[in-house]
Amino acid sequence: MGDQPLPGRLLEWARRPAFCLWSTLLPGQESVAIDTNAIARIIEPSLEAMGYRLVRVALTGSQRPTLQVMAERGDEVAMTVEDCADISRSISALLDVADPIASAYMLEVSSPGIDRPLVRPEDYDRFAGFEARIELSAPLDGRKRFRGRLLGRAEQYVRLIGEAGEVRLPLAAIVRAKLELTEDLLAAARPKSAPTH
Repeated sequence: MGDQPLPGRLLEWARRPAFCLWSTLLPGQESVAIDTNAIARIIEPSLEAMGYRLVRVALTGSQRPTLQVMAERGDEVAMTVEDCADISRSISALLDVADPIASAYMLEVSSPGIDRPLVRPEDYDRFAGFEARIELSAPLDGRKRFRGRLLGRAEQYVRLIGEAGEVRLPLAAIVRAKLELTEDLLAAARPKSAPTH
């Protein structure tokens, strides 16, 4: 594991994800189908202007739906609860105006944490050198789940090296991917100490 170079500029992720909940639930309201991609398009420009990157938007639950927004700081400093609160206020204002969700919901803002999901194509390059678990929508050589060290992308494929050697997984077929919590990842996430003079 230690013989392959790690990315030169690694982030100080929060050891545990920071969370902030913002309630807009009203009793008696029913949920409806929600386009999370449309919500991402509404909130992403504002988050970028504030210095954050949108990682993922997801909706969970049906009786009392929760809109989950995962974000990280653009300067790659660990997220704080205050960051999550700032994001929550901004998102709430945008969604109140755009009104893409007809029913009541809970808004949950969090940081990705160390063993973060891999969502964007560039994530596979950014975290090359680290262990990941990847699940496909359809089997490839009889398997849907893969684990190994990320080697980045090659055209429309993610390169992963595991016990059986290198595999190329079609980017379009990936339904779930996340980093594995390993010693390498923990070491890269530790805050760097200031140099002493």
